[in-house]
Amino acid sequence: IKGVTEMATEYEIKKQICEIGKRIYNRGMVASNDGNISVKLNDNEFLCTPTGVSKGFMTPEYICKVDAKGNVLQAYEGFKPSSEIKMHMRVYKERPDVNSVVHAHPVYATSFAIAGIPLTEPIMPEAVIALGCVPIAEYGTPSTEEIPDAVSKYLPYYDAVLLENHGALAFSDSLLNAYHKMESVEFYAQLLYQAKMLGGPKPLSEEQVQRLYEIRRKFGMKGKHPADLCPNAKAGKPSCHSCGGNCSCGTVSSTAANDAALIAEITKKVLASLS
Repeated sequence: IKGVTEMATEYEIKKQICEIGKRIYNRGMVASNDGNISVKLNDNEFLCTPTGVSKGFMTPEYICKVDAKGNVLQAYEGFKPSSEIKMHMRVYKERPDVNSVVHAHPVYATSFAIAGIPLTEPIMPEAVIALGCVPIAEYGTPSTEEIPDAVSKYLPYYDAVLLENHGALAFSDSLLNAYHKMESVEFYAQLLYQAKMLGGPKPLSEEQVQRLYEIRRKFGMKGKHPADLCPNAKAGKPSCHSCGGNCSCGTVSSTAANDAALIAEITKKVLASLS
């Protein structure tokens, strides 16, 4: 499976979406017709899975095409775009670096979302480096603007979020990477749950976390991450991973968020003036 590239035809991308849908279904990350997947073709064309269809049994003709407002550009008879397309469009609007969005209901991650527990404990190097924190976006009614509004405040800082009493959302620069992000969220959640059953995890120390952050920076990994944009760190507070989940990672303060956004915008303008 390739990421979305200029060489990939629209039909090939549709096949890739169907393949990822099968993986999500076969791994038990969705039940029945749950979940949805989308891919950005360009600034005004997006492919997405249809509503009311099992993600494990799709073929390319099932895939719909919509514009940046979620209006249907192409859909075979009997198929309509996912009812959650508003959530996907908000991600693309606020994260120009994102080319694919995956929404699913993985059992362990969704259990944390239902319990109101964000995934913030630093329990293994891979999760610290790849995911950073996974906050919880406040509950919203599906298919309304409530979920996009709830997710919006976390988009500048994270590449995956839990949806309170609902599921999980992951996004990245390619379809495969967005899917892998969802896999990582679920694996992290399962490990954290099972460690709690064994008496509680022994988290990595702040020094160990910071060394992992430095490794991530050296790798030049894309996306948003506490190592670079943690709102708490920008506000002079301990970063998300050093507080055992008490840093309000699940509820980013508007002041910290605004400060981080301002710093990012200033940096962007400075780099533009130098180029």
